[in-house]
Amino acid sequence: MATAPPEDAAEKQLEMSVGCTFGLNSSWPTTTIMQLAPRLEAGVSILSERWDTDAPHHSYLDHYENRCERFLLPSGELRIAYEAHVVLTDPADLIQPEEPEIPVASLPDDVFTFVLPSRFCLPDEMGHDAWQLFGDLTPGWSRVQAVVDYVHNHLQYTPGGSNPWTTAADAYRAGQGVCRDYAHLAITFCRALNIPARYVFGYIPDIDVAQPTAPNDFEAWFEAYLGGRWHTFDARNNRPLHGRVVVGRGRDAVDVALITSFGPLGLTSFEVHADVIEAGPAAAS
Repeated sequence: MATAPPEDAAEKQLEMSVGCTFGLNSSWPTTTIMQLAPRLEAGVSILSERWDTDAPHHSYLDHYENRCERFLLPSGELRIAYEAHVVLTDPADLIQPEEPEIPVASLPDDVFTFVLPSRFCLPDEMGHDAWQLFGDLTPGWSRVQAVVDYVHNHLQYTPGGSNPWTTAADAYRAGQGVCRDYAHLAITFCRALNIPARYVFGYIPDIDVAQPTAPNDFEAWFEAYLGGRWHTFDARNNRPLHGRVVVGRGRDAVDVALITSFGPLGLTSFEVHADVIEAGPAAAS
């Protein structure tokens, strides 16, 4: 069931249980990297977490500081489950319409990579379209929102309408895709306009949703660099949400792949959950 947003959610903590379960099948022992655990960052407290699997594994941080889990999966059928109990200090998306774009000459060195082309985001290929569509708009938050509005309306959400090799240009031409395609296309347009943008994925609960239309899944959105900091935008949903739990950030989906296997690996089952933990009644004094 969908859950109503807490009163004054922007000012209150949000307690959640997030996690997922995979059924996998491998023909022989396979090294596999999975990104399932929430990032360690300000505003997120991980009260507890656990992995449930018989496969040997260990954790490490990649160069974007995403938490990765490296497995040596045995041959045959295998189950991997992850569960975390988290608290978000600031669970609501912030809307800051006065934030300006930062001129390229003033961008920090570590932000430059997010205006360059990447595997799925191709500002060099789509620069003409980006400037035709958005070049005359006032730079700043409103121009990024115009990109989000356009992508939201241009693409039709179509499960199975893209594949792991679909680029932003492919989705643009096809006019359909899933959440990662919405993010890739919006990122591509922003980068073509010299606005740094990066890919984000994680867990989102069904808060303030009248009725979920599909089983819960991982979600993808993006962040744009405005006013000297990163801000959340979501071309798929195109509205503020509560309770985003970030798992990974990177240039595009290549950097934050849910599963990277170095050998054939079959997916036999898959479940994701992001549930709000309601506060219990106050104890009598």
